[in-house]
Amino acid sequence: MARMVGTVVRGIRTPIINKGDNLEQIVIDSVLKASQSEGFEIQDRDILAITESVVGRAQGNYAKIDDIAQDIRSKFGDDVIGLIFPILSRNRFGICLRGIAMGAAKKIVLMLSYPSDEVGNHLVDLDQLDEKGVNPWSDVLTEEQFRDYFGDARHTFTGIDYIEYYKSLIKEHGKECEIIFSNNPVTILNYTKSVLACDIHTRARTKRLLKANGAEKVYGLDDIMAAPINGSGYNETYGLLGANKATETTVKLFPRDCQRIVERIQAILKEKTGKNVEVMVYGDGAFKDPVGKIWELADPVVSPAYTKGLEGTPNEVKLKYLADNYFDHLKGEEQRKAINEFIQNKDSNLVGNMLSQGTTPRRLTDLIGSLCDLTSGSGDKGTPVVYIQGYFDNYTTQE
Repeated sequence: MARMVGTVVRGIRTPIINKGDNLEQIVIDSVLKASQSEGFEIQDRDILAITESVVGRAQGNYAKIDDIAQDIRSKFGDDVIGLIFPILSRNRFGICLRGIAMGAAKKIVLMLSYPSDEVGNHLVDLDQLDEKGVNPWSDVLTEEQFRDYFGDARHTFTGIDYIEYYKSLIKEHGKECEIIFSNNPVTILNYTKSVLACDIHTRARTKRLLKANGAEKVYGLDDIMAAPINGSGYNETYGLLGANKATETTVKLFPRDCQRIVERIQAILKEKTGKNVEVMVYGDGAFKDPVGKIWELADPVVSPAYTKGLEGTPNEVKLKYLADNYFDHLKGEEQRKAINEFIQNKDSNLVGNMLSQGTTPRRLTDLIGSLCDLTSGSGDKGTPVVYIQGYFDNYTTQE
């Protein structure tokens, strides 16, 4: 009888994971217990994914805003700091800004991109720009000009006016704050030659342009907390990128040394079950909310570590294209068998041509990480581990 179920995704509940816990053992025990209680068997090429949050928690990878402040002071000294392109987020950046403001000597010039930040949090709509005749690619606005044009700029979902909120955090620490709006990183050099680039996915370009146009000090968030301060946590690759608010005075940093963890879990599962399970650590998914226009990926990568079987992109053909263009004269079981035979004929030139009509070439880890992020959510589901079966099956894997 033909199999009637394709990919199955399960959120796996675990105990609350804290600093110093044996993460590998907790994850493996939770998956094996779920397998027994829910009646599914561990199979080759299953995927076990762990959210980065619990990896960082188990590592105790935290930093205080005092640590951030010390790092900022060591890098910028008495300079006016140009703080450019932060995302609009209380949990992601607001807590980091407290430490940055604490470490600044006297003044921060905060430059925001508009109409939205890098991940799609909007200050204004494109229609508003058109109505006012403002060109975000050429026009530099002061805070006063921005307010005259657009008034309040409250976030669609949170209702927060991030312009006022970020200014209040800076002033809370007794520092002067000037706010401007521009999408050109070089604009900040009219105000200061010492710059902290806070963008995530465009940071390399931003730093390059700043250095090429006369900046004297250029750092990114990935350079802050890239080494321990007073015994703090750190991330040598991403620094503050991927950080999340833990308390009012601490942040949880993106986890480090993840490759060792995924390979260790894979090896232990192989010992216990005889099966080769792929393992990955995942953070934010890479998808866009069509209502709020937010691109979810505020982490520097979807997956900081994964086993070798998850490298590459899918190698798939579109069944609907096959059915509509080559096998539309067939129906039912006859059509299924013909498509199966076609897909299995890997040497066919036609199959090669069809692969070019396949799925959008995103990396496997980005696709799977997005699936996991949607499954685990960011609230109280209590499923920081996601177990996926049948992801690598195709239409021929039915018998």
